[in-house]
Amino acid sequence: MSTNRKIKLIWDFRGIAARNTAEHHEKHLKEFIAIEQMELNITGFQHVSEMHSLAFMVIEEDQMISIRDTLKPHRAEVYQS
Repeated sequence: MSTNRKIKLIWDFRGIAARNTAEHHEKHLKEFIAIEQMELNITGFQHVSEMHSLAFMVIEEDQMISIRDTLKPHRAEVYQS
């Protein structure tokens, strides 16, 4: 594994279906990781409130531009493990 910083890509979902949508989106992120044979395999979802949930995946910083352009996350932050 490289020594690059890790970046957490985040997709926000809002509304009454946010919880289910975020959980389902994580499944697609796991599929993408498998298809692309990515070294990192960190994904998840978080329920922020009744009307806001998010899904995320963690990538190496040097992959950020290409994966961002492919998957179009809503935002990103430096990953703190």
